[in-house]
Amino acid sequence: MLIFAPGNQTFEVMTAIQLNAMNTELWQGIGAIADSESLMRRLTKYVKKLAAEKQADPTCLTKEEYLQKIDRSLQQAKRGEVYRMLPDESLDDFLKRVG
Repeated sequence: MLIFAPGNQTFEVMTAIQLNAMNTELWQGIGAIADSESLMRRLTKYVKKLAAEKQADPTCLTKEEYLQKIDRSLQQAKRGEVYRMLPDESLDDFLKRVG
């Protein structure tokens, strides 16, 4: 699922079901290697690397930035700066029209 934001930015959003499936897969994978000290060390090292990359990624928002973005969006909506789906318009057609 893609969410389109002002400035032609797109954000990929996971559904709760997708997130739950990914978490299950992750924990199953960790469980499969939990008895190997060397694999757990490698996993820990890789997770630290991923965490550092996330902090360095300018597209990742802090909670404060995310909430500020929501506040700005609410203000835009209050001013009427919104896109509305037309009657009988499909989501794909709507996204093409406003994207």
